[in-house]
Amino acid sequence: MMAQFYTDPAFAGHVTPPGHPERIDRLRAVEAGVQGLALTRHEAPLAALEEVTRCHPLAYAERVAAAVPAEAWAQLDGDTYLSPGSLEAALRAVGGAAAAVDAVLGGADTTAFVACRPPGHHAETATAMGFCLFGTVSIAAKRALDHHGVSRVAIVDFDVHHGNGTQDLLWDEGRCLFASSHQMPLYPGTGSPREVGAHGQIVNAPLPEGSGGARMRQVYDSVIFPRLAEWRPELILISAGFDAHADDPLAGLTWQAEDYAWLTTRICEIAADSAGGRVVSCLEGGYDLGALTQSVAAHVGVLAN
Repeated sequence: MMAQFYTDPAFAGHVTPPGHPERIDRLRAVEAGVQGLALTRHEAPLAALEEVTRCHPLAYAERVAAAVPAEAWAQLDGDTYLSPGSLEAALRAVGGAAAAVDAVLGGADTTAFVACRPPGHHAETATAMGFCLFGTVSIAAKRALDHHGVSRVAIVDFDVHHGNGTQDLLWDEGRCLFASSHQMPLYPGTGSPREVGAHGQIVNAPLPEGSGGARMRQVYDSVIFPRLAEWRPELILISAGFDAHADDPLAGLTWQAEDYAWLTTRICEIAADSAGGRVVSCLEGGYDLGALTQSVAAHVGVLAN
């Protein structure tokens, strides 16, 4: 078996203003990272708005759709933009994540990576923010729970920024463990260990600026991985942000590509124990193109083997 890989030309239709860090070139960096890996490629299908409503109110999805401009850009907040192709891109991100969950839970393979944009983990219930429109990974988790009847799902978010949107969308979802490591203090200002969810199912593990891979490994081994193993998920989803890399311009952690390989290996080991090895990973952040290529190669290289 090979890892499933979902992407789509429509992701290049989400165009951000010149100088914006979340840009089309990120997908080229991802493609460079997966070159030569054993992957089964698929185009990401277009999700219906009803799929989005697993986590977001329909009125919010319709509001985003109505804000899409006929040309140039529309600005939703200080750093979140829409272009004419943004809605299709966001719906294909949701559709790609849903298709990956379907494939993995349906036995087509055990692992999948969704190379999508815009990212999703900052999108709250009715608020677009932090480059994100819809909570892609949260929606995928709800699809696993409600469409496939899985009873326990886990999300691991190793993006350098806290996944406030995922936390908001799944705050009351007792069937999903959400575990996040992130730099603190940093945007968006959430992610305290005191934020534990309505059922104690949220695990936040903040890391100080300047801390490197050794500190990250210690925190995962002592805080996140014991909770993840105890949870015994039937599926693990990853919000795979690569902006904790030392070369990334938006934050101050100092991870290297091998840290992502270590993280992915450990997550896959836990998945092998309780989830039949089932892991679905979706691209979130990562804004230095060279670092993104190296980190994706390390991460997807583990998933593909």
